[in-house]
Amino acid sequence: MTAINIAQLIQQYPQLKQLIELQETCWFNPNITPLKDALPYVGLSAQDIQDASNRLARFAPYLAEVFPETAANHGIIESDVVEIPAMKSRLESHYQQPITGNLRLKKDSHLPISGSIKARGGIYEVLSHAEQLAITAGLLSKTDDYRKLASTRFREFFAQYSIAVGSTGNLGMSIGIMSAKLGFSVSVHMSADARQWKKDTLRKHGVNVVEYQQDYGVAVEQGRQEAANDPHCFFIDDENSQTLFLGYAVAGERLKRQFAQQGIKVDEDHPLFVYLPCGVGGGPGGVAFGLKMAFGDHVHCIFAEPTHSPCMLLGVHTGLHDQISVQDLGIDNLTAADGLAVGRASGFVGRAMERLIDGYYTLSDERMYRHLGDMSELEGILLEPSALAGIIGPIQVLNNAEYRQRCALDESKMANATHLVWATGGGMVPKSEMASYLAKAKQENTQQPS
Repeated sequence: MTAINIAQLIQQYPQLKQLIELQETCWFNPNITPLKDALPYVGLSAQDIQDASNRLARFAPYLAEVFPETAANHGIIESDVVEIPAMKSRLESHYQQPITGNLRLKKDSHLPISGSIKARGGIYEVLSHAEQLAITAGLLSKTDDYRKLASTRFREFFAQYSIAVGSTGNLGMSIGIMSAKLGFSVSVHMSADARQWKKDTLRKHGVNVVEYQQDYGVAVEQGRQEAANDPHCFFIDDENSQTLFLGYAVAGERLKRQFAQQGIKVDEDHPLFVYLPCGVGGGPGGVAFGLKMAFGDHVHCIFAEPTHSPCMLLGVHTGLHDQISVQDLGIDNLTAADGLAVGRASGFVGRAMERLIDGYYTLSDERMYRHLGDMSELEGILLEPSALAGIIGPIQVLNNAEYRQRCALDESKMANATHLVWATGGGMVPKSEMASYLAKAKQENTQQPS
């Protein structure tokens, strides 16, 4: 990797100075293009998403059987979309900014099995790998009833193989729980910032948890190395996996159906804004791709990152993608938003989606905690800190007239807008851990608001 001249980079991109000073920063990308022009850079199609959806449908009877919490939805892993009117009022009051249109929350925080957005991509990639192994071995056909995978025969078959992943927490939870249920030997390499309760939960499911004192990048590299040394080990690569990406992308068509059921229009006169917390980028990137394929240019996706871990904003803004890390700028990558504590963004996602993501912003841990408390108090919804990253997205959009003008989003369109905050984790947080989050939120809210 070529050495980066930081001083020269700051001169070329002055906004980097704000990132280095850990100031909350917002950047709307002037290089976004219509979907038809951007698709060739993604390298995936609507058919790829349909294939992923079909695979999840094949596995649904199995999931309903082995995870009873999915039975009510017939083995389909999906979350609710809810209105949050009291939270909307609090945001308007706190930021002195009316939020035109309606505000809703997508509760991926409460997805079954692993309680986070990672239940989409992580579980999907494990299922995809298991299906491929079983079909290749002549044990499974796509026309079979996949409930047969719950048998001892299949568990013994999968026990010959292992799966490895590097994670800050939630991806490891999804992959570990799903892999262990199928019978795989699974190792989750977890960075220093991973929560203890997530490690404990994985171990209870029979997962081998390998702990590191370093950050996400080291955990991923060690997981990759383990897999390279074992021909029977499959490494799930959060940075580069198209399979993970497609598991997330299925969310687009599903949201379109949910909106239709709720009578929510998305078209030129009824724009949709979606605010997605971003770590390495696989989850929000995949969801954003699915949303674009479902709603076209009428959906505007915006990524939110902690001030201490702005890797995607940094990579896309400079065009350096995975060739630069926040540590290169002297930023410590230490944040309470453990799921977002990533120093180097996915090069695959950054390059594939840079023409399709409208904007990026950063926010402080203190702000995430403050709104975590608000969400609990006003809406009775319990989230982990990282899941609040998207909550100020509507404020950023409505405060930026230049961006709205460039995208021809006039007042009449904004009055009809839907703002969707994607809540990414929190459903499985233990009561004791949640109590400490709420205590921290209370502490932040008693201090001078900003």
